Amino acid sequence: MSIPTLQGLQTALSGLLAEQQAMDITGHNIANANTEGYSRETAVMQPNPPIVIPALSTKTGEGGQLGTGVNVATYTRIRNAYLDAQYRAQNSSLSGATTESEELTQAQSAFNEPSSSGISAQLSAFWSAWSALANSPTSEAAKQGVVAAAERLTSTFNQLSTQLSTVATQANEQYSALTAPTGEVQGYAHQVAELNGQIKLAEGAGQQPNDMLDRRDLLLDKLSSLAQISVVKQADGTDTVTFGDAAKPLVEGTTVNWPQSLTSAAGGQLGALLALTSPTGTLSSYASALDGVAATLASTVNALHTSTPFFSGTTAATLSVAVTSAQVQSSSGGGAGGNDVALALAALRGGSADSSYSALVERVGSTVRTAQTEQTNLQTIVTTVNNQRQSVSGVSLDEEMTNLISFQRGYQASARTLTAMDSMLELLIEHTGMVGL
Repeated sequence: MSIPTLQGLQTALSGLLAEQQAMDITGHNIANANTEGYSRETAVMQPNPPIVIPALSTKTGEGGQLGTGVNVATYTRIRNAYLDAQYRAQNSSLSGATTESEELTQAQSAFNEPSSSGISAQLSAFWSAWSALANSPTSEAAKQGVVAAAERLTSTFNQLSTQLSTVATQANEQYSALTAPTGEVQGYAHQVAELNGQIKLAEGAGQQPNDMLDRRDLLLDKLSSLAQISVVKQADGTDTVTFGDAAKPLVEGTTVNWPQSLTSAAGGQLGALLALTSPTGTLSSYASALDGVAATLASTVNALHTSTPFFSGTTAATLSVAVTSAQVQSSSGGGAGGNDVALALAALRGGSADSSYSALVERVGSTVRTAQTEQTNLQTIVTTVNNQRQSVSGVSLDEEMTNLISFQRGYQASARTLTAMDSMLELLIEHTGMVGL
């Protein structure tokens, strides 16, 4: 019995084993079809080293090579590094736009415009109270109406100032929570560093740690929502991760460099929070503009109400009514029935205070609309890029079922080959009496 005959059994067996391993990978893909961050895998098959047979031909003296079957060289995960980089860049921009839109929407809600309880309505009621007093300059009820309208107006200013301050405070607290020693940045970074170490050991041992690579890529995706990141693949299998505009890489091998200082240029959620809450940020500008309206209101009213300052305070938080109803001045003269001051104050309707506040409300609305539009546009881009990533890395159950059938057929064919060769050997043994084999 020749060696090639026995080798045929080994060749058929290699087919069985390779197709079985390929079916195992297919089953792994199907099982993880809905696992976040999972990249589909494929078994890369290659021929076994052939057997060299010298002097196969007695005429030419040339030898030959006999194939010895197949083996699974490695298990490759399907991933596109370019699409990963694109996704993370756009995901960071989307996260920043979403954060900005959410925070500005909260600020817009605090203004509560248009409504019957917003500052616009309260300003209108205040000027109307002065008109009523001009019509009845000696009426105590009219003077009480002026004070009551003023108190509602100042209270609304105070509340809006507090609400804007609360929005800014919550944004600062959110930033602090994300960047704290127990925050998401530190947590993700340590997990990436730990995986770097494990992947380095696995690849050094000649293994392909696909599931650990998937987990690391998922963590990098999550980090990209917090700030812009860039990833440099190292020869030892580790990733070096730069984060925002931090001075040092966030992750170098198994080392984590955190905490570090960031600026609004960091991008992502953290960059947006810093931009919103900085002294020159949008939320601060809203508060400053509101203070300007309060100061304008106080100065213009006090300039006409000369007997005593009508308002005290020069900011939205400190604005208050400084007079009682008995101190409300309706005229500049001492005679009863005069109403020139009341008329002059009523004529302030639509003046600098009203126009300044209207401009502020319009600016708030415009900024929110711009932020929401940007968020919508970026969401479309991120969805498109992610769909492209999924078309490459995602598990298609239809495709996996097709592969499963193909591998099953290959397994069956190898089994049939093994059966046929077994029958041939059995026939050979029976006819030649080679019982000892």
